[in-house]
Amino acid sequence: MELNGIKPAAGAKHAKRRVGRGIGSGIGKTAGRGHKGQKSRAGGFHKVGFEGGQMPLQRRLPKRGFKSHLLKFNAEVTLTALEQLGLAEVDILALKQAGLVGQLAKVVKIVKTGELTKAVKLTGVGATAGAKAAIEAAGGSIA
Repeated sequence: MELNGIKPAAGAKHAKRRVGRGIGSGIGKTAGRGHKGQKSRAGGFHKVGFEGGQMPLQRRLPKRGFKSHLLKFNAEVTLTALEQLGLAEVDILALKQAGLVGQLAKVVKIVKTGELTKAVKLTGVGATAGAKAAIEAAGGSIA
């Protein structure tokens, strides 16, 4: 085999469709654009969502909701996850290493979902009122 003899596989390459090249091609005359109208003309097109001057759908519907861009820095950890972690002292770094919170997380809060039986000391981690009560009942503390 020589470099000058290399060819693509059979059927891998095909000729580009040439529109507007006569009646025999099957796509001559209007070249697949139909008859008249804005879409048939060169350079004649409108922006996405344009409805011919009618008030567009995205402007007819009410604005709703809000998503804070700071959400990616907040994280939640359940009591069940703390129980499974099995550490005596927990901080944000330990949670990141265990994969319970994302690497971007800056604020971590413990939420009361599940049960906690082991005593856990939390440092630099927040907790909801219910979670705090559950942690202290298990003999843990929050600093």
